[in-house]
Amino acid sequence: MNTSIINTAARSQTATLATNKVLRNTYTLLSMTLLFSALTAGASLALKLPHPGLILTLVGYFGLLFLTSKFRDSSLGLAFVFGLTGFMGYTLGPILNSYLAMANGGQIIMTAMGATGVTFLGLSMYAMTSRKDFSFLGGFLMVGIIVAFLAGLGAMFFNMPGLSLAVSSMFVLLMAGMILYETSNIIHGGETNYIMATVSLYVSIFNLFTSLLHLLGFANNNE
Repeated sequence: MNTSIINTAARSQTATLATNKVLRNTYTLLSMTLLFSALTAGASLALKLPHPGLILTLVGYFGLLFLTSKFRDSSLGLAFVFGLTGFMGYTLGPILNSYLAMANGGQIIMTAMGATGVTFLGLSMYAMTSRKDFSFLGGFLMVGIIVAFLAGLGAMFFNMPGLSLAVSSMFVLLMAGMILYETSNIIHGGETNYIMATVSLYVSIFNLFTSLLHLLGFANNNE
């Protein structure tokens, strides 16, 4: 009986150490990719590079995401993570340029950035300290993201500003849920690959930031 208790405690300790390692590696890589993405966004902004367009953006994003997932257990996976986040940073540059051309554009960007940072840190800390299991959100988030993505395409093709705002609001809530879900997934051992965990959190932060930008930009134009 004592042997069984010792073995159980040993397994629990091993699982805890593995989880802490994934969490540590995820946040280290996330910090690096956010910095790299900021650098590519800054370069794109300074050089006033054009936006690649919807089709090329989707092809680049899903293509690099597929390659990252395919090679997630090798060093190539790390290279594709930086390729993906660098590409997304590049697409962000022209978007930031369009906001800087607006009145109070710099303030809008800084407000969206600050709100994104506070939201991410707050939700991450809540998930880590409460130790709650948010795995039940998985199915709802997946369906919600698909619906919001399709609605966003519809708003773009049919030029529907009201629907576009609704989609941005949906994405703010969905990305907040994704941060809780993914952090909880790491803590409870549901996600053991730090590369994929990093991608999930990075995409959540990126979409949260751009959605807040859209909402704040709209509010600024209507003041």
